[in-house]
Amino acid sequence: MTTLGLVVAEFNRPITEQMEQEALEAAQKAGAEVYETVHVPGAYDAPLAADRLARLEAVDAVAVIGTVITGDTDHDQVITDATAQRLSDVSLERDTPVTLGVTGPGMSAAEARERVENAAKAVDGALELVDQLPDPDPDAGGDTDEDTA
Repeated sequence: MTTLGLVVAEFNRPITEQMEQEALEAAQKAGAEVYETVHVPGAYDAPLAADRLARLEAVDAVAVIGTVITGDTDHDQVITDATAQRLSDVSLERDTPVTLGVTGPGMSAAEARERVENAAKAVDGALELVDQLPDPDPDAGGDTDEDTA
């Protein structure tokens, strides 16, 4: 059984609460176990929590969910760009799938409510990556007898 870590941003909680439910239902439907759920203040705070979950031996993948709603400045763009980049870094550094189920930027609250199903897509993507990625080769990059022959 695949085990997931789930990171849920609390900012815009009326929406992320629905997203969390979508994510849990998607995991259950797929036969996966949510090993641990970590709630963080906002999407920007998610990379550290995702990194901690990705370090756990029991966690096969991490799905991060949240929503960033537009305001009067470019703050939403800055937050989503930074979050996406750092989550990608965590995935590569920990060799663990970390999927981005954070909606935004450039959305109104109404548009964010229409996109709560993106949380399920993040869970589905994490599970698909676990299934599709080849196992890491512990000998990759090392010399073998065949390489030196």
